[in-house]
Amino acid sequence: MLKTALAGLRAHKLRLLLTSLAIMLGVGFIAGTFVLNDTIQAGFSQRVTADAGKVDVVVLAKGPDGVLPERVLDRVRALNGVSEAQGLIRDSAPLLGKNGKTAGNAPTTALSVVRGPLDRTAIVSGTGPGTDDQAAVLDENTAKAQGFQVGDTITVLDSRQAPHRFKLVGLLDPGVDQELAYTGALGFTTATAQRMTGAKGYREIDVAGTAPGLEQAVKAAVGDGYVVKTGAELAADLAGAAGVEMQSFTLGLLMFGIVAMMVAALVIYNTFNILVAQRTREMALLRCIGATRGQVFGSIVLESVAVGALASVLGLAIGYGLAALTLTVLGAFDAPLPTDADVALTPATIAIGLAVGLLVTLGAALLPARSATRVPPIAALRSQVEEQTFSAGVLRGVFAALFLVAGLGTTAVGMLAFEPGQEIALFVVMAGGALTFLGVLIIGPTLIRPLSAVAGWIPRKVFGVPGRLAVDNSARNPRRAATTTVALTIGVTLMTLISVVTASTRLTMTAKLDEQFPIDYLLASQARDSVIPRSVAQELRTRPELASVALIREARAGVAGMAGGGERSRFDVGTYSGPIEPYVTAGSMTGFGAGQVALDEPAARRLGVRVGDSVSLTTTKAGEVTLRVVALLDGVQSQLPPVTVAEAPFDAYFGAVPDSRVLIGIKDGVPPERARAVVDAATAAYPVVQVTSSTEVRGQFDETLDMMLMIITGLLGLAILISLLGIANTLSLSVHERTRESALLRALGLTRAQLRSMLSIEALVLGVIGALVGVALGGFFGWAAMTAMLSDAVFSVPVVQIVLFVALSGLAGVLAAVLPARRAARASIVGSLATN
Repeated sequence: MLKTALAGLRAHKLRLLLTSLAIMLGVGFIAGTFVLNDTIQAGFSQRVTADAGKVDVVVLAKGPDGVLPERVLDRVRALNGVSEAQGLIRDSAPLLGKNGKTAGNAPTTALSVVRGPLDRTAIVSGTGPGTDDQAAVLDENTAKAQGFQVGDTITVLDSRQAPHRFKLVGLLDPGVDQELAYTGALGFTTATAQRMTGAKGYREIDVAGTAPGLEQAVKAAVGDGYVVKTGAELAADLAGAAGVEMQSFTLGLLMFGIVAMMVAALVIYNTFNILVAQRTREMALLRCIGATRGQVFGSIVLESVAVGALASVLGLAIGYGLAALTLTVLGAFDAPLPTDADVALTPATIAIGLAVGLLVTLGAALLPARSATRVPPIAALRSQVEEQTFSAGVLRGVFAALFLVAGLGTTAVGMLAFEPGQEIALFVVMAGGALTFLGVLIIGPTLIRPLSAVAGWIPRKVFGVPGRLAVDNSARNPRRAATTTVALTIGVTLMTLISVVTASTRLTMTAKLDEQFPIDYLLASQARDSVIPRSVAQELRTRPELASVALIREARAGVAGMAGGGERSRFDVGTYSGPIEPYVTAGSMTGFGAGQVALDEPAARRLGVRVGDSVSLTTTKAGEVTLRVVALLDGVQSQLPPVTVAEAPFDAYFGAVPDSRVLIGIKDGVPPERARAVVDAATAAYPVVQVTSSTEVRGQFDETLDMMLMIITGLLGLAILISLLGIANTLSLSVHERTRESALLRALGLTRAQLRSMLSIEALVLGVIGALVGVALGGFFGWAAMTAMLSDAVFSVPVVQIVLFVALSGLAGVLAAVLPARRAARASIVGSLATN
């Protein structure tokens, strides 16, 4: 039997290749994900080890805002065995762009660049600042974005917002530091960094020395108020922090890989089902000459192992290529990732790829192999293989009903039993979607005939005899058709769901933004702190081009609930003025004034208070005051501070605090460019005040959503490709199975072109069936997901995209049928009629 199985594989090399393609692509995606992860992690480790290897001991402050005073550095430097110790400054110092405004969405981080063996700054162009207090270095990504080059003069604001000019002498690589990659980095001498940031101490002290017991000596010198680590421990922490986002990225990619492998498993299952049906006489003949059921079962299992092994090995090669290509693309787009490490297949990746490919292939082939053992020896005497028939049994209907009821019930619980926005609500809806999909999978064969009638109504009318034959053929074997189309259904379901969620999120957020803040321009600093002079809003309110000017002011203060002696917590306390409508969920803000406060719901929960309770507020001008809670605000939709008081009491509590945000509406009929000129002129003298138009905000939001949709669609495209390979594979094997039938049709007058049309239309109908089911499921669960994620969600169906999905699915099905149809049309009529 072993020789027979191997001889069969050698005799049908094309069949072996077609069967392997689905697994090959799935394994390639998963292996590529692991290779990509391993390579980037290796790059992280190389960079971190190279930087932290210069440090023997490091002293850190406890807490994210802690600092190390100068006396701690003096103590460390005085220790025996310390060859060098340097304190590092790290704090905000906003860079001004060429337009005179602060650059980027966050203040640039200023660093002290030390000289000597403890220098961990990677200068990639030019030089470091050295001892020149008028020189600076800038990270290469910010320099590129702002159009700065080595030799230019740059302007940086100090901690009091005073501008200082520096000569740009070099560009630095922020390395694996994700914070610096986001904010950008400026490098100065230590003295300049301290002057620019106003830092009261060091963020870190690096120590070099070779004396034994240096770590313990440093711990004893600095005391218990600080954290002391070795260079190796620092490297491990930095690598771990850099790898957190990479792990999330890897898990996300693996989810798409799992989807691809699920689709591949369905394709393999369907392929082996067809192969077993086609080889009925062959297996019956083996039974006649003495083969046992176990030997027949073993031969199918052996074939699946051979297919899985071949596909997995080729998949590993594809994965390696995908990872290398991805790293090249990431490098071209200047992604903040180490893309220069050597790409390598690790033993763990090889083992995982081979194991996944073999297990999925073997698992998908077990049921068809079991069916092969039921072939009676008498089947060898039949002149032609019997057509498989399908009848919907009671058991199938019961199981389908159970899964559908459980799935829809679970989905309803996720939508109704939890507050929108809770993470568990979305997970419950996802679980309901999975159960519902299993129910559809079980009942799928019974849906094929009615769906083929719908999908084939136009082809039946338009394409005449080939169209009618194709529609009838698509529903001839419902079990096979359902298994073929379900692979495509998975991909279209997910793509439709993502499209619905994206469109609905865009519409919901835009509607909420328009409802709450019908503004055209927003004035704010990078950190959203209170730095906008009150004179700016006062001047803008006098301009006839503007219809409305609203403002928000904030100050940091301690707040505690009065009931039960609640613990005092720090909150942003603020006020507002102008046309802003707060989202009140409980109580009322009518007559809002002195002695009253409105809290957003998260703040109220943290303080343990409700409407009618009192809170204690510690203020800078009035001391401690008691306020009564008159309203609770929606914490998701409200843009007001967590603790909001009326405007006059706020000034009495905190003094003349500058504005933190100013919201501006243009008067009807005023050209936007004219209004923008007015706003720019009012803020020109204040470089920290950035002007953002609502159009720009919405544009950035839309760009982000569109990019996410494009990436997810691209990743799901692999599942779609595998499912289309399944359609092509099914048609290829089906053409072989229907050789005599096709020859008979040719003999009765069907032309080669009509035969090709018949098979292409059959693939078209199968593709449209899969797409229709996917669109229905994706649309429903997209609505359910939006209901679970956002309160008052606005549901939107991107009709054009969905119609495009259906059309592309049908077109792809036609393309998948090109080679099988060509092969069938070229077959000899006489030779095919002679085939048993």
